[in-house]
Amino acid sequence: MSMILTGLAVAAVAVVSVTWLYLRGREEKVVPKLESRTPFKIESRDEKSITLSTTIEFRNEGTQSAMIVDAICHPLLPFEQYDGMKVRGKAEREGVPREDDYFEALVLEHQQSVNLVAKVTLTARKNMSLKEAVAHMVDFPIEFIYREVGRNPMRWSIARVVLTAEELAKLVGVKLVKE
Repeated sequence: MSMILTGLAVAAVAVVSVTWLYLRGREEKVVPKLESRTPFKIESRDEKSITLSTTIEFRNEGTQSAMIVDAICHPLLPFEQYDGMKVRGKAEREGVPREDDYFEALVLEHQQSVNLVAKVTLTARKNMSLKEAVAHMVDFPIEFIYREVGRNPMRWSIARVVLTAEELAKLVGVKLVKE
């Protein structure tokens, strides 16, 4: 009798383990393809400010649907690093611009991709022109923060790109000042 109970217990544990492993492998996996992001390009420009954008492909490499619930473009340029520019970021879906800075959630089926755009607006401060401010610019990271959900609990993830002073100077058409 005890051998039968032991056998049933082992079988039950095996069934539960196999089921858990099967379901565990069936989940979403959103991956930003940073290596293939587009170079920054100019969206708009005037004497005091410039708006740049880069497009990043996000691919669901999992086996289940995923939802990108929210996305935020967060440039990291504190005044302690460089106080000549005010920087603001915005995230949006490619081809679906919004005026209200709201990111509309989207479903991403397994093995499908969506292009998301990180927009960064740099505005010269301290009575400088854009060219003067860019001439003294420093490299700074831009975090593309996104919240995803599927079979797994909702979670925040970060994709980081760097806007170099050299790339920005080239776009604006100025030479960097060596300090």
